[in-house]
Amino acid sequence: MQETEIQDYARQLFDAHGDKALVEAAQKARSLEEKGDKEEAETWRRIEAAIKLMRGPHVS
Repeated sequence: MQETEIQDYARQLFDAHGDKALVEAAQKARSLEEKGDKEEAETWRRIEAAIKLMRGPHVS
């Protein structure tokens, strides 16, 4: 998946699910890793990272 596609998908996921999008992406990546699908899991890790960037720094 191209970087622009990663960004687009991450934005759509974030717009649809808000903060839950990050959890959803992480769970999907982990599930794929457990199944041995490393390539697809890496795509989901990239989506997860893009969502983290969209959220900005964590404020406490």
